[in-house]
Order: sequence, then structure tokens, then C-alpha cells
Amino acid sequence: MKQSRSTRGRPIVAHALQKTRSAFVNVAMISAVTNLLMLVGPLFMMQVYDRVLTSRSVPTLVALSGLAIGLYLFLGFLEVLRARLLTQIGQRVEEELGSQTFGAVLSLPLRMSKKEAISQPLRDLDQIRQFMGGAGPIAICDMPWLPFYLAILFLFHPYLGWLAVGGALFLIVLTLINELVLRDPTRRLAQLANARSDFIEAGRHNAEALHAMGMRQSYANRWAVTNRTYIAEQRRTSDTTSGFATVSKIFRLALQSAVLALGAWLAIQQLASPGAMIASSILTSRALAPIEQAIAQWRGFVHARQATGRLKQLLEQLGSKPDPMPLPAPTNALAITDLAVAAPGALAPMVHSVSFSLTAGQAVGIIGPSGSGKSTLARALVGIWPPARGSVRLDGAEIDQWDPDALGQSIGYLPQGVDLFDGTIAENIGRFRQDAKPEDIIEAARLAGVHDLILCLPDGYDTQIGTSGAILSAGQRQRVGLARALFGNPFLVVLDEPNASLDAEGENALTNAITTMRQKGSIVVVIAHRPNALAAVDHALVLAQGKVMAFGPRDEVLRKTTMRAVGEKT
Repeated sequence: MKQSRSTRGRPIVAHALQKTRSAFVNVAMISAVTNLLMLVGPLFMMQVYDRVLTSRSVPTLVALSGLAIGLYLFLGFLEVLRARLLTQIGQRVEEELGSQTFGAVLSLPLRMSKKEAISQPLRDLDQIRQFMGGAGPIAICDMPWLPFYLAILFLFHPYLGWLAVGGALFLIVLTLINELVLRDPTRRLAQLANARSDFIEAGRHNAEALHAMGMRQSYANRWAVTNRTYIAEQRRTSDTTSGFATVSKIFRLALQSAVLALGAWLAIQQLASPGAMIASSILTSRALAPIEQAIAQWRGFVHARQATGRLKQLLEQLGSKPDPMPLPAPTNALAITDLAVAAPGALAPMVHSVSFSLTAGQAVGIIGPSGSGKSTLARALVGIWPPARGSVRLDGAEIDQWDPDALGQSIGYLPQGVDLFDGTIAENIGRFRQDAKPEDIIEAARLAGVHDLILCLPDGYDTQIGTSGAILSAGQRQRVGLARALFGNPFLVVLDEPNASLDAEGENALTNAITTMRQKGSIVVVIAHRPNALAAVDHALVLAQGKVMAFGPRDEVLRKTTMRAVGEKT
């Protein structure tokens, strides 16, 4: 059996970051060498001022210059190597967390309410990857070398060392203030960015309705308010960030000049050499550069830290159960016992106390007024929403005992709102499976009565349908969606309002498809308002206010329902 995705009990995110530790050790080792090589400039200047200028020796200058150039080339090579290692670390994090994060994106709408499911896991993962592959870790690796440079300054003269220590403390305090000031604005900015993206996506998804009903300007006005709020918050955050970065930069430049002036005074007093004066200025700049760089990268660090926390919380909240033991594909029965179903994030069940059973070859039509819980029941039957109480069993096993991908091959589902995916018609019908056989795709299309319609399209089964099946009509999308539901001759077929957009020809094809699937031993569940969809079923179930009002042979249930309706009118 496979192990849980949370390896050895460690959280997924922590385990993924743990795998990058050895690479970060290599980055730290390279940083150690690069920081030592950063002494080339100050030492070269000391030798030029203290040895070359006093001796006027050109050969010494040439030799020192050649050595410095060689060391600088080596430093450049190490810088490139370190940058490539950081890029690979970011890619490794993406490889370790990419599939789980994408799975979380697909699971969010099924496990949380729409209000709760506002996280952007892939965006969080991008922020983590970008930070780890950028300049932030370099600043972290360079920071421990600050005492090393300060120690060298103390060797030149204690005054120079203490001046640099004072500058370092000022920048460290500035960094801490930066963290305190930007923590909440950065969090608000991330929330506003998510809301802004959701607003754009909602407008794109409902563009036709906005245009047809004259809502574009009203929606644009709401967008303007949302966008202004985001831009204002972004401007305030950027102004604060740039303000801190500017203060740190100007202070470091001023401090460098102050060190140069102090070094000159020491040289005048013959307490330090002119070379030490120049070297001290360069070393002070180098010593404080990681702090300045940390301030410049602080926003990215905060974003990455918050993204890591959100992603860790989300993946742990969604859980990572071990893969269940493989079970044989269901072939015999569907049993619903005392079933109660609530929408994700809701407490009150929308469906409760539902019980019925079907065997292979049977079909049930579920009818009832709008809001009675029909679509909720359909989602529970195919495992989209878990039961709040009771059970849904196939061949005696609850559906959560199967791996969802494995059970999905035995289930056909046509949701009320049919959404196809960007790709060819063949890919959509074949559920984008790599092992989908052309003959199985064509068989499903024939079952749905859409084969001839597909052949009339410009490229037949290879026709690219665009996002959400944009080039197809509503009826064509519904029939292609029906073919997708029937692909592979699934055992349980659940069709939610399958004839909502069908013409008479399409309804005949639907009836024939249900009949054929029953003959093949499938159980078919049809949810419908129009009675034509129930022509091929042998059972009927009436739902009202989430409860079963009647269940039994179709004609008997429909007759009782009709008589009850007539009695209520009279």
C-alpha cells in the first residue's frame, strides 16, 4: 500500500522544505567563499596605496592587478553558480508541492464554502518559489558575515569598528521597524489582490450576461471601487517600503563617507595608513550591504512567510489520508441509508433521512420542486459532498473506501451546469485520459447520439472547443457532456437535468442512452423537471424539503404524486 503524502508524519510543506536543506548548505558554503573574496577589493586598495604608490613599482601594480582580476573572475563564477542553485531550489519546491497544491485547488470548492475557499494556493506556492530562487536567501546567507567584516574594521582601528557597529545597529533597528510597520499592510494587500483576481474572473465568466442585460457599466463601477482600494493599499505599502529602502541606502552612503572621513583623520594622526582609510570605507559598505539588501527584500520575505503559513494550514486542513486499499470496480448495487448532506461549510443539512437502494440494470428518476435537494443528493451519490450522516454504498462499501480517481472510472456524472474544458471534443469525451481508446470515445458519442453532430464539425473529433466549450451551443455542450458521462460504460450514471437544453432529437437520444446503459448493467439516476427524461427509468423518487416523500415503481409513484397534487388544488 502507498504511504500517506505526509511522509513519516511530517507536514507536507515542512517535509518539502526539508529536502532543500542540503542545497541551501551548498549555497551557504558558496556564500562563505564569496564573502571572503569580497576582501579582494579592500586589500587591493590597501596594497596600491601603501605599497605601490610609495614604491612606485609598476611590476608590483601589474602583479596585484592580475591577481585581483583572476579572483574577481572566480567570484563571478561563484555568483552565477549560487544563482543557479537558488533557481533549482525554487524548482525543487515546486516539484515537491506542485501536485498537492493543485489538488488543494481542486478540493477547495468541495470541502469549504465559497466564502472560505478564497485561498490562492498556487499563487502562494509561486511566492515561495520566487523568494527561494531570488535575492532573499543571499541576504540571509551574507548576514552572518557582518561580524567578520566588523572584526577586520576593529583591527584597522577601534574607532572605525565602533562607527560601523553603530551603523549596523541603526539598520537592524530599521529592519525591525520595517517588519512591524509592513506586517498588516502586506497581509491586507494580499487579501485585496485575491479579491481583485476573483472579481476579474467572475466578470470574464459572466461576460455574456453582463453584456446582454446592460450590466457592464454597473459591474465596471464596482470594479473601479475594488481596484481603487487595491491600488491605494499598494501605493501606501510601496511608499512605505521604498521609504525604508531609501533611508537605509542614504544612511549607508553617508556612513561610508563618515568612515572615509574618520579614516582620513586617523591617517592624519598617523593612527592608520591611507590604505586602511580606503579599505575601511569599502569594508563598511560591504558589511552593511546584507542589511540593506534584507530591507529591500523584506516585502518578498514577508509575502513568502505568509504564503508558507497559509499553504501549510490549507494542506493540513484538507488532510492527506493514506491511499485506500484498491477494491474491485462496483457491479451490483447502490444503497443509500439514512443519508443527510450539508453544503461545504454549512451546518444545516439540505438533504436528510434519505434511504433507497437499486441494483444493476435499474434506473430512478428523482423529481421535486426547486430547492428540494435534488442536486445536493446527486453530489452525494458521486462522492462530491461527503455525507453528514448515513452512508452511500456501492456493492456494500462506502464510496470513501475507494480512491477517487479509481472510483471515478466507474462513475458517469453530468452536472446541471455543463462545463467542458479547453481541448478537443475527443479529449473531453475521453476525460483527458492518456489511455483513452478511439473506439471507446466513439462508442460513448454514439450512445449520447452526438456522433453525427461531431462529424459535421470542421475537424470532427479533433475540433478545439475552447474554454468551457465556447464554440458549441448549450445543447451541443450538454450532449458532449452526456457522452463524457457515458465514456467507459460506468456502473453508476448520475444525470442532473440532462434534458434541460435538448431538443426533441436530443431527448430521444437521452432515452436511448439510458435504456442502453441499463441493458449493460449500469444503475442510472436521472434528476429532472420535465417528465420526458423519465421515459426510460423504472423507479421514481420524490423529494420535498430535503426528504423522501415517495419511492417505488415509476408509474405508481407518478400516479400518486399526480393524485396528491390534484387533491391539494381542490
